[in-house]
Amino acid sequence: MNLEEALIILDTFLEQSLNDVQELVFRKAWEGQTYPEIAESSGYDANYIKDVGSKLWKLLSHALEEEVTKSNFRSVLRRRSQSNILQKKQQHIQTAVLKHHQPSGGVREIEIISKDSGISELPVATKVEEEKKSVIFNPDFLEIPSGSVPLNSSFYIERPPIEERAFAEINKPGSLIRIKAPSQTGKTSLMQRILAHARQSGLHTVQISLQRADSQVFTSLEKFLRWFCANISRQLNLEPKLHDYWDEDIGSKVSCTLYLQGYVLQEIDCPVVLALDEVNRIFEYPEISGDFLPLLRSWYEDASELEIWQKLRLLVVHATEAYIPLDINQSPFNVGLPIKLPEFTLEQVQDLALRHGLAWAESETGAKKLAPLVAMIGGHPFLVRLALYNLVRQEVTLEQLLQNAPTIAGIYSNYLRHHLANLQTHPELKTALKKVVTSKESVQLEAIAAYKLESMGLVKLEGNQAIPSCELYRLYFREQLG
Repeated sequence: MNLEEALIILDTFLEQSLNDVQELVFRKAWEGQTYPEIAESSGYDANYIKDVGSKLWKLLSHALEEEVTKSNFRSVLRRRSQSNILQKKQQHIQTAVLKHHQPSGGVREIEIISKDSGISELPVATKVEEEKKSVIFNPDFLEIPSGSVPLNSSFYIERPPIEERAFAEINKPGSLIRIKAPSQTGKTSLMQRILAHARQSGLHTVQISLQRADSQVFTSLEKFLRWFCANISRQLNLEPKLHDYWDEDIGSKVSCTLYLQGYVLQEIDCPVVLALDEVNRIFEYPEISGDFLPLLRSWYEDASELEIWQKLRLLVVHATEAYIPLDINQSPFNVGLPIKLPEFTLEQVQDLALRHGLAWAESETGAKKLAPLVAMIGGHPFLVRLALYNLVRQEVTLEQLLQNAPTIAGIYSNYLRHHLANLQTHPELKTALKKVVTSKESVQLEAIAAYKLESMGLVKLEGNQAIPSCELYRLYFREQLG
């Protein structure tokens, strides 16, 4: 959802539109500005803007019949955009009106009329069968399902209460949030929304993706920590002063700690959220991860004794946990708020299908049509979006998609081949998964193998027993590994 869509949603609930100052505050708050920043940029008194904001959230709370604050108004509006009431007002929210013409030959054309851009004709040939009776968006507005979901995207699906819990936790002094899930299930998308909320709350944010680090950074702990500290400094617009704090006599871990405590956290005027994405890359370098991960844990624990460390909030994102022998009292993976991202439910898949304009997905009938898709791919966010993307573009029917899904001709062939390549380099995992996909019942696996396959998203564990995560994996790997 973007800003303009949010304002349209408000119009459906408010008896009268926002006045100019209220809309100004709403727009700037949506962009993450604080009240002082809004006042400075607009020329109003800061106390006046704060008062307008307070009354605005009370007005929205009354209209939406739930508490609305500067911290949660985005998520409240996103939820409302998904409600049945707003689905009935879909044309108004999406600012589009459909005109249907029935030419000869059993094919119809669809024109999309936008309030903003006038008439944009988009003739789309569709069969008259019920599955093809869908609203086809301009392809320019479709997002290729790759990477994280943009902040302004209408295709981000919230998984309550995860977002609200994370937003509340990141506002706590010295907090630590760790997001764990298999690849392409929404970790980075959630991280970006937590960071956006933090900025909206007036916090500094620093994002470090370990995937972007040069290989030479991982040649020693000292090089890694200096790279780490330099990154933080640059993103906070601080002049790097590593030479003033680095001392080989006390070691790189103590030097790094003193640099953050004595310089970075002292210089910033408000707390900072430090987000570490793709932390699993450091697991490939046990001589570094064995020191760096306990260091993160120590900073988190220092916040309970030293006020300066309460200015640091940690957000750790990883696809798997470390397989290195970390002492339980040193690991950062058993402290803070753990978030494990679940798969999409059938209801959420239906919601996303409707956001893609697939009108045949509406109501109980639509849910029944989507049920075989969920059974095949298990609600995996990337696999769901890839399916809907292809369905909207009418490159394949739902029946064809399901029939070809576990084959090399299907839309998931590249994704599945990537998993297969990983298994080929780990014979013990390949053997373990073969047992699971060729058995009609759940299988007990050796603990480490079961844990790793679960981390990859390929199996689900029920106690000590493992089953395939979805039918797609069962059919594909039974064929490839058999």
